[in-house]
Amino acid sequence: MDSYATLNEILVKLFNDIMQIEEKAIITDEFKDISNNDMHIIEAIGKNEAKSMSTVAKLLSVTVGTLTIAINSLVKKGYVNRMRSEEDRRVVLISLTRKGKKAHYHHEQFHEKMIQATLQGIDEKQTEVLIHALQNLKEFFMGYVKEK
Repeated sequence: MDSYATLNEILVKLFNDIMQIEEKAIITDEFKDISNNDMHIIEAIGKNEAKSMSTVAKLLSVTVGTLTIAINSLVKKGYVNRMRSEEDRRVVLISLTRKGKKAHYHHEQFHEKMIQATLQGIDEKQTEVLIHALQNLKEFFMGYVKEK
C-alpha cells in the first residue's frame, strides 16, 4: 500500500472512531453520569480560576444558550459551580467542583497517554515532522470550514 492510501485509511478510520474510542476510555464507572461532550466542557472550564460562560462558549464554539443547558446538568450532577461575578453581576462565572476537577484530571491522563503512545519510538526530528503535518491538517480543516 502506498503512503497516500495508508494515510487515507488511517485518517478516515481515526476520524470515524476517535469520539467513540475516547468516550470508552474516559467515561468509566466513576464518570458514567456524564457524556464525552460533558467531559470536553469540563476540560474547557479548566481546573484553575473560574471562567465566564461566554469565554467557555467561545472556546467550545457554541452559543451561551447551548452551553447553559449543559452547565445546568453539570451543576445538578455536582461537577460545576456557577456564581455571579462580584465585579459585574451580569456575568456568570463557572468553575469545577472537586468532583469536576477529578473528572478533568481523568480526561487529562487519557490525553497524556495518547500523546505518549503517539510519540513512542520516534525521535525529535520525526516529532517535528509529525507536528508540522498535523498543523497542515488542522489548517486544511479550518480553511475548509471557512470556505463553507
